[in-house]
Amino acid sequence: MTKRVCIKIGSNVLTENSGLLDISRIAHIVRQIKSLYDQGIEVFLISSGAVAAGRRFIEFDKKADIVSQRQVCSAVGQVHLINLYQRLLSEYGITCSQVLVTRHDFEDRTHYLNMRNALTAMSSHKILPIINENDTVAVTELMFTDNDELAGMLSTMLDADKLIILSNIDGLYSGHPDHPESELISEINADNDDFSHFVSTSKSSFGRGGMHTKYRISCETAKSGTDVYIANGKKKNIVCDIVAKKPVLRTRFTASQEPKSKLKNWIKSSKNYAKAKIKIDKGAEKALSSDKASSLLLVGVTEIEGSFERGDIIQIVNDKNHQIAIGRAGISSKTALEHIGQRYSHALVHYDYLCMI
Repeated sequence: MTKRVCIKIGSNVLTENSGLLDISRIAHIVRQIKSLYDQGIEVFLISSGAVAAGRRFIEFDKKADIVSQRQVCSAVGQVHLINLYQRLLSEYGITCSQVLVTRHDFEDRTHYLNMRNALTAMSSHKILPIINENDTVAVTELMFTDNDELAGMLSTMLDADKLIILSNIDGLYSGHPDHPESELISEINADNDDFSHFVSTSKSSFGRGGMHTKYRISCETAKSGTDVYIANGKKKNIVCDIVAKKPVLRTRFTASQEPKSKLKNWIKSSKNYAKAKIKIDKGAEKALSSDKASSLLLVGVTEIEGSFERGDIIQIVNDKNHQIAIGRAGISSKTALEHIGQRYSHALVHYDYLCMI
């Protein structure tokens, strides 16, 4: 039974060809959210469209850099976007909230848990969280790949039953969607299937991401225990039909039967914020890569680059400098350096806090 759904809406769904917000389509999506509410389903909305909405109001000097343009457009457009949502939702008696985040918000474990608690508290009070990346303050190194990545991380954080990614095509095809011989791939088992060679690398007109990002994020999210659907957001009642399990065109990534723990999901989502790099020998790599649960011990560590405290995220590489894992340190770098290469009573990374890449 579906109890919690995350819906991600792409810019090309929310906008007309001219780049202006498509109010009638947004209104239809709002009606579908109302229908889910009536069924007692919690909804979290990850909405793009702020940058596209802001572009119509601003004329930039040719010398203006891309990041600055995006920041300004987002700041202006987000106001128009959230006001539109508020007006449409209020017609059904639904209160909405605005939540703007950056990748940095997922770095700290305490902050991560606080964000999850805040979002679930809003939902418990029948408030619809409308979540978007904070493009106004985000710079390149802090940006998500696009809102698909944000949606995947939020779905895992919130233990969503379903993540529905609304795009401007029906799903993943066996070739370019416009090619007459291409067929829609309706089901993908993220644990076993590999359809990455089918994925187009082209991107949308108004967003940053493309189908390649959607495929990667969908696989990762499904492995965390959430069913993921890529569908055409321009089709009537597509969200309600998916939740009702009606036979509609879409690509479904089936949830793993053995999802990763919440903690390991957080560790993996924080991999870009590793405080240090740990190089290990071949013996340690073999132990970590085996089916047996193994912790990273200092006896197998050959080099430590960077400083860290207990609880920080650290990157683990093999003797060829290839990353093989990410983990949460069980001791500080000071202690680790004192006992590097030795048999020490405490693991550098305990198995429960280790995530293989």
